Amino acid sequence: MRAAVTRSRGVMELLDVPEPGDPGPGEVLVRPEAVGLCGSDFHYFRGDIADALGVELYPRVQGHEAAGILEAVGPDCPHQLQVGQRVALWPLVACGRCYPCRIGRGNVCANIELIGIHRDGMLQDLLRVPASQVFPVEADDAALAALIEPVSIAVRAVGRGRVDAGEKVVVFGAGPIGQALAAASIDRGASVLLVDPLASRLEHGRRTGAELLAPADKVEAVGAAREWAGDDGPVVVFEATGVPEVAGTAVELVPRAGRLVIVGLSGEDAPVRVGDLAFKEVDVLGVSCCNGDEFAEAVSLVSRRGDALAGLVTHEFALGESPAAIEYAMGHPAEVMKAVIRL
Repeated sequence: MRAAVTRSRGVMELLDVPEPGDPGPGEVLVRPEAVGLCGSDFHYFRGDIADALGVELYPRVQGHEAAGILEAVGPDCPHQLQVGQRVALWPLVACGRCYPCRIGRGNVCANIELIGIHRDGMLQDLLRVPASQVFPVEADDAALAALIEPVSIAVRAVGRGRVDAGEKVVVFGAGPIGQALAAASIDRGASVLLVDPLASRLEHGRRTGAELLAPADKVEAVGAAREWAGDDGPVVVFEATGVPEVAGTAVELVPRAGRLVIVGLSGEDAPVRVGDLAFKEVDVLGVSCCNGDEFAEAVSLVSRRGDALAGLVTHEFALGESPAAIEYAMGHPAEVMKAVIRL
């Protein structure tokens, strides 16, 4: 069968690989239909994740934002899993033993394994996975179902940020995660201002119902966001760009007793005025992957707000085009909102 294999840093090839065997107890066999490419895939492809972990992870089949069809269901699987169903993939495997796992936060397991990073992912014709990692979906389009994984990050983030009805929320970054944050916050009844210097990215946010701001600089971003939010300010601010300077801007913007949620990834140091955190008593919250219940909520959210989210898929490629697709997506961030590999 075919697989797009990342053989080493910056090298992906379409290869013939052995088919997986029949699913064992508690396992299913999935035929991937659509696989999204995201920033984590880019970091893995370039070697950033290997550098951060201090280990070499290659060769590897990438692909963790995915939907597919159940080809076979092994014994001892949940009764609701049936051959022929479309499912979305929750890519996380936690150890169940470490401190985060013991307190119910396996999404930040100290021994975490992620499909597409630590284990082979969905950029291949067939994949055998634990039944606990697939969730049935009713989406007619597999590409929309593949968005459930990035939306699950937003579900985790709005939960951590305690977003509530009637609150004013500012989201820095109008990429796929920023758009999902806007949709998830609005779904909770909040008002959202989506901020990004690229008007082309902001336009996608209109479907979510967010208001849009394309500031010329930091001063305009802070001033306009404060004016939009009113006297109390934006009580929740999301940083979804991974740009260190924007994290500093977010700290400046968030009001006293506000919540700042960091979703963007970066290996750089952020220029943050530490006194702002203390004097304003800001809650600074990080967000990683989601837990299973949050993934299930993301399935529901995509079902409710699919029309607002479907437009995020701007480019589609075939499996054989995967090496070119990841290079193109990395090289054209202003043009590519979400690239999806169709199998």
